Amino acid sequence: MRVEFGVLGPVAAWDDGGDAVALKGPRHRAVLARLIVARRRVVPVTDLVEDLWDDPPPGAVGAVRTFVAALRRALEPDRPPRSPARLLVTVGPGYALRAEPDAVDAWRFERAVAAAATLPPEDGLARLAEALGWWRGPAYAGFADQDWARTERSRLAELRLHAVERQAEVRLTLGRDAEAVPDLDAHVTEHPWREDAWRLLALALYRAGRQGDALAVLRRARTLLAEQLGVDPGPALRRMETDVLQHADHLDLPSGPGSAAARIWAQTAAVYDRTVTSGARARLESTVSMLRSLAVTGGTGLEAARRHRLAAIAAAEELGDADLTARVIGAYDVPAIWTRSDDPRQAAHVVAAAERTLTDLPEATGTYGVTGGHEVARTRLLATIALESRGTSSPRGPEAARQAEELARRLDDPALLAFALNGVFMQTFERAGLAPQRDRIGAELVTLSARHGLITYQVLGHLIRLQARSALADFAAADSHAAEVDRLAGRHELPLARVFTQWYRAMRLAETGRASVAETAYRDAAARLNGAGMPGLEHGLLPLALLCLRLRHAPADLPSSRERLAPTDLPDGRERLAPTGRPEGVGWGGLGDERIDWGPYGPWVRPLVLLGQGLRAEGADALRDVPEPPRDLLFEALWCLVARAAIGVGDRETMRRAHRALGPAAAELAGAGSGLLTLGPVSGYLADLAAALR
Repeated sequence: MRVEFGVLGPVAAWDDGGDAVALKGPRHRAVLARLIVARRRVVPVTDLVEDLWDDPPPGAVGAVRTFVAALRRALEPDRPPRSPARLLVTVGPGYALRAEPDAVDAWRFERAVAAAATLPPEDGLARLAEALGWWRGPAYAGFADQDWARTERSRLAELRLHAVERQAEVRLTLGRDAEAVPDLDAHVTEHPWREDAWRLLALALYRAGRQGDALAVLRRARTLLAEQLGVDPGPALRRMETDVLQHADHLDLPSGPGSAAARIWAQTAAVYDRTVTSGARARLESTVSMLRSLAVTGGTGLEAARRHRLAAIAAAEELGDADLTARVIGAYDVPAIWTRSDDPRQAAHVVAAAERTLTDLPEATGTYGVTGGHEVARTRLLATIALESRGTSSPRGPEAARQAEELARRLDDPALLAFALNGVFMQTFERAGLAPQRDRIGAELVTLSARHGLITYQVLGHLIRLQARSALADFAAADSHAAEVDRLAGRHELPLARVFTQWYRAMRLAETGRASVAETAYRDAAARLNGAGMPGLEHGLLPLALLCLRLRHAPADLPSSRERLAPTDLPDGRERLAPTGRPEGVGWGGLGDERIDWGPYGPWVRPLVLLGQGLRAEGADALRDVPEPPRDLLFEALWCLVARAAIGVGDRETMRRAHRALGPAAAELAGAGSGLLTLGPVSGYLADLAAALR
């Protein structure tokens, strides 16, 4: 088990699933904190005793050893008895914590702040924001009065203040003046001696068109410095006040917000166009990199990315360069969450091209024929095959996913592993009840991506966990993952991610029994899907979600054809019929209207809808023609629809098939694993099937 340690706040530890490790009492935490301060160096037992007690009691050395033993059990719970510890080790007369360099949040924070200074402004800003988000309170909270922690606490606190000010500088560089003001205002209020922070706040206010406020801030700084420290402002602050009064030209950015980026884009594109020849292979690779960024914008961007991707692959194959083609295919590592392809024909073309390219790569030996410099290319091709084969019954998809994961782990490439894990996720639908397995994949993606700054895969990991925890009825955890998706999507301009969280919140309303409110929420969510560029998700989803809502909250018995009907609204706004005397929006009537487009879900919906209209014979005929549901996120939900129809017509063979298929998912909510809709506990359908089969 990999363990992550946190000291940017209360001392804590988490396992590789993101769950807190129980560290017991304050002395245990003190031992762990002291070893983290030592940064992998050995701390003698005698030093630990002196650090833990002002007046060590008799038996203090034995107590320290007891604390260490308890920590070892908590940090390495699967370690066999009497086998040597790998993490908290004994070295000579003391102990050392051999944590990996990226396993302690404080160590990661130092590297992230240093790395941000070397990155382009947008990337540097994202890195700083992520790093500052790791702070949960003062460093080594709870040990402020300990001599052994004091120096490290002060050093980390100073580094955090520097990071906050560096973040403000980058925002100002990017023209985000108003965005910088609130954080800087809070910063100088809490740390009034930070003269550079006062200067940055004044500059941000001035550039935001608030000259009076900028001058007021500078005068407030002068007063506080005099009253609290007894000093006058330094040269930089004094010069800033003069420059603001004189409207010095150098205080302004050379252009307005956004135009600087536009200018850089245009200039760079022009130079690229002049410098790189039209037939150069580099153009193809650059094109795919651009398409990858375009795809996550959604709408026409996603549609264009899919269309031009296929053209780029064809162009690469025409050049007869297998290495180039592998890079062009594999560079499009756009995270995918939905298990139905938006364009199955295109997906099949991509898979075929990837298979051809695998064959055309130079011959090699070893596992999967991998040696030399082709490991990464092969891994990306295999991951592509796994992703693009989603929703099919081809055995090649699971095989490619397994091979890609094994290769990626061996290569120890975080981005490559994230891509491969996306393919593994898409191939974990061979049977019902696999939400726990998908949850583990999501947890690894979240941890891996957060550690290495892979933002889009971090969002993917949270979405996978949102789906899995929903399937397991753990909505508290699902809510937290939805909130994290929204936070990351807002910060990094990933609009498609919020489509899924909006649908999730509609499902949450449905699960709590608020049918009318949930129906409105579903319609609003469907409106957001319109034009989002995801037909594989959009087609037929709203009617299916509303049907599930009605089934979940209408009486369990099917309505008879003799029920009196009254008009109400179809999902698309046209007139439909609904049984009178039932809650608004929860009736069966009109769901058999031929104008309703059920999309790909029609075969599994139709028998039940016919029964809902009282057409038993027609429903039985339709049920006999129903294929097995596709192995995807709605596998359990579609089987539950089939089960209910089979019970309605007394089709014992279909009931037995449904019972076998749904059995492994007895602990899950049908459909909730999609994060979009729910039919309630699978166990209820299993019980109904068992009763009908007696």
